[in-house]
Amino acid sequence: MSVASETQTSARDLRAKYLNGETTARDVALAHLQRIKEVEPRTHAFLTVLDEEDVVAQAQAADQRLENGTASALTGVPFLIKDNISTEGVRTTAASRILDGYIPPFDATVVSRLKEAGAIILGKGNLDEFAMGSSNENSAFTPVVNPWGENRVPGGSSGGAAAAVAAGEAVIALGSDTGGSIRQPASLCGVVGFKPTYGTVSRFGLIAFGSSLDQIGPIARTVADCADTVNTISGLDPLDSTSLDHKLDFAEYLGRDIDGMRIGVPREYIVDGIEPGVRAAFEKSLTVLEGLGAIVEETSLPLTDHALAVYYIIAPSEASANLSRFDGVKYGMSVDGEPNARESIEATRGSGFGAEVKRRILIGTYALSAGYYDAYYKKAQQVRTLIRREFHDAFQKFDVIATPTSPTVAFELGEKTQDPFQMYLSDVCTIPVNIAGLPGISVPCGLSEGLPVGLQILAPQLGDRTALQVAHAYEQSANWNLTPPEPCTD
Repeated sequence: MSVASETQTSARDLRAKYLNGETTARDVALAHLQRIKEVEPRTHAFLTVLDEEDVVAQAQAADQRLENGTASALTGVPFLIKDNISTEGVRTTAASRILDGYIPPFDATVVSRLKEAGAIILGKGNLDEFAMGSSNENSAFTPVVNPWGENRVPGGSSGGAAAAVAAGEAVIALGSDTGGSIRQPASLCGVVGFKPTYGTVSRFGLIAFGSSLDQIGPIARTVADCADTVNTISGLDPLDSTSLDHKLDFAEYLGRDIDGMRIGVPREYIVDGIEPGVRAAFEKSLTVLEGLGAIVEETSLPLTDHALAVYYIIAPSEASANLSRFDGVKYGMSVDGEPNARESIEATRGSGFGAEVKRRILIGTYALSAGYYDAYYKKAQQVRTLIRREFHDAFQKFDVIATPTSPTVAFELGEKTQDPFQMYLSDVCTIPVNIAGLPGISVPCGLSEGLPVGLQILAPQLGDRTALQVAHAYEQSANWNLTPPEPCTD
């Protein structure tokens, strides 16, 4: 088997090849390490690549499990882990200078569960600093480049995760999604990204951005691989008080038809400024869903127009509280200041945090300050409740809701860096999902000007299997198997 065929495959296809004796986990792991060497000079999707000796040891253990019949669905599957998810003994920076050199003494729960399943961890993925961004240009180390174009962003904040899967550097990646940070980069890179219902997957070991919004989930080439991954990493975790005791078989509905299912299309998601090619691809995807027997109807979610403002009060406020722990005392970088500890903390944060992180800390601190709390943070939480109710009412009529994932395809590097508001608008279709704690999945639905477009499917809380069912039915019918044009190497 060629290196290309071993690095452009799904986890399910890879498992079949293992069981048929066509390849080994060791060969697949080495093929991915070679692929990383080839494309990383262009993509910069990884911040840390594990040593070959470590990766081969994991692969040999996987081969042993395959031989003795104790393998799981993810045994021998190469993974990238977003670098805001803790990995024992492996540098974890959240793409921030303030954590450069930090090596966690523990694994995040999701990493522990992947290791227990026999997955192969290849390394840590690049991201916007502390997951704050929509283009992966806010990384303190280097921007990620979309494998679909040498001057295009991959989306954010899980840009490294999406780019790595698209470029064949990993079969599956774990990302985090606070306002679209799994789904939006998946859309821009032509892969599948799934954000489960809030609380379905433990956040223990995730470096927190917005604790009431953050959710870990997979980026993969297929809907089925996303379902298998969440089956492995989900479930109650006593180390996370927000995790749900509600175990599902996320792959249970895959393959079921969607004949008679009702799909709502909210007009507010066809936003001003949506690119014509994106709109055309989205409308064609609705035609495919109708061809599968679904009943597609326009609907309205008026509070969508307020979601962006609500998010950019709640998320920075929570970030302001969460990032206060980075003071240069316990871990990470430390800058000596004169004449006292306060000066040292200010110097550390001034040097360690990037511009976007500082911007959001300032916004959040202001919103939480005396005299402004009721006007901003409390009001945003009240509107959040109304948004949740609006979604709840919509799902009394519809099984799922369909929207574009992003109003644009991958834009050029540097195009929006001087206009934060335009950058924030990149997440206008994904943010409401996090506000309401819903499951959402982005699946490729075509190309616009040669760049990928994503279809987003939303379901009610704990309706994850229904979202996966509809996305899988569309994926199998439309058969978009998007692979970036080579060469992807220097």
